[in-house]
Amino acid sequence: MQKIGIYGGTFNPVHLGHISLAKRFRKALGLDTVFLVPTATPPHKVHKDLAGGDERYEMCKLAVEGEEGLDVSDVELIRGGKSYTVDTLLEFHRRYPDSALYLITGADMFLTLEQWYRFGDIAHLAVLCAAPRDEDSAEDLYRYADRLRAVYGAQTAVVNFPLLPISSTLVRDRLRAGEPVDDLVPQAVKQYICERKLYQ
Repeated sequence: MQKIGIYGGTFNPVHLGHISLAKRFRKALGLDTVFLVPTATPPHKVHKDLAGGDERYEMCKLAVEGEEGLDVSDVELIRGGKSYTVDTLLEFHRRYPDSALYLITGADMFLTLEQWYRFGDIAHLAVLCAAPRDEDSAEDLYRYADRLRAVYGAQTAVVNFPLLPISSTLVRDRLRAGEPVDDLVPQAVKQYICERKLYQ
């Protein structure tokens, strides 16, 4: 059975931390492919400087080029509107009916999973995966994963590995300040941002 990772986010912009996380999860869980899935309209937060969906998708494509086992899906951008994870998982099940799905989230988002739209369905559609930011947050994730297994019968995978200290906010802040971002984003993404004058 094929194992597919689904890593959703605004990717505004995609950075080296995102790519590192996807690669580490792929290796740790033996995933065949990890798809980066840019959101259309994130239901959890409002972005005043959100780049267009096509631009964020293109940056993700540039970021995974040449990276074995990493790909990008525009399923949420095509669907439009608020990007609910349950709809994305159902679509992936439709496209890959004989595959096991692994939903990759950040530590903060993992701890809010029960508040997500139709979480009961999400819990049965995919293995729920997260990586802690640090040792303190690791214990919180392990406890929460235990709860999701006990209450919902969810399958979970909390994988502890070091994360790169990079955020999209940091990238945008540096760009606005006219500072270099060579150590934060892939070179092709930096070039695209400069050509499009994004986040200036």
